[in-house]
Amino acid sequence: MKFQAMLKILFSLLKKRQTTAAELAANCGVSERSIHRYLEELIVSGVPVDIIRGRGGGIFLPDTYKLPENFFTKDEYAAAVNALGALYEQMHDETVKSALDKLLSQQKADSRSMALTGNIVVDSGTWGDAYDFSEKLKVLEDAAEHCECLDLLYIDREGRESRRIVEPHLLVYKQNIWYVYAWCRKRGDFRLFKVGRVRSARKTGEIFPRREIDRANLPLKFNFENAPLAEVRFSVQKKALPDVEEWLGMDNIRVDGENITAEATLPQGEVLLSKIMSFGDGVRVLSPAALAKEVQARAEKLASLYAGD
Repeated sequence: MKFQAMLKILFSLLKKRQTTAAELAANCGVSERSIHRYLEELIVSGVPVDIIRGRGGGIFLPDTYKLPENFFTKDEYAAAVNALGALYEQMHDETVKSALDKLLSQQKADSRSMALTGNIVVDSGTWGDAYDFSEKLKVLEDAAEHCECLDLLYIDREGRESRRIVEPHLLVYKQNIWYVYAWCRKRGDFRLFKVGRVRSARKTGEIFPRREIDRANLPLKFNFENAPLAEVRFSVQKKALPDVEEWLGMDNIRVDGENITAEATLPQGEVLLSKIMSFGDGVRVLSPAALAKEVQARAEKLASLYAGD
């Protein structure tokens, strides 16, 4: 009974995306207290159920969530759809029809989500992801295209969680990171939100009037606004060359026989240190000396963590 009720809750949310505990309780024939207990178990299992209390609240499933790819194999999925279809033809039971509609709403696509514009193809998925990022980007792109407001649950770099209604206008791709450029009603201004930090996105059903945007003045220099810049020179090992080329660009690299160096103007700070450390012994900072000492100190601290192993 418990797992049947949990599946019924899940499929109901997949179809409607928004409901109430009272409605779920009536549909499942259990108490609202049991519904909240089942919802907690769904959340623990990885389903991003969003419970908002108070006026205008309810139980929500983000538009960015779909059934995991391995929930059904393709053959299992086809068999389930066919079986439910045949059963409905015989019984004309609305419960069977509802279950069939829910499955059909989750039809699988054989190919990854790709944005195609002219001669440019962009695979929005990250390496090894389970289509989660691609689905999130698809929802944001669709909302921007059709001027639909989104309810975002956003996590900043300090781990602070905030909920806000935004009007998405553009998707921005810069330095291998996707952003959504949206009017934030909480701040009363345009903001750039990292797509990777969007925990969930749900269409509210409200259509917003598109605002005028001067694309020439988009804040695309945000990586340099709050950090001092440094002229950095690196010595690069051959094994790290492909990754450094992708990071800094071919024009910033000089190859002289076995000697490979790279020069670039980069924003100082934690992001730069982490990037340099990610190359291991494949990259060495030649200048400035202060940055080289920072990297050395970071490496010594990292080595001390494993000193007793």
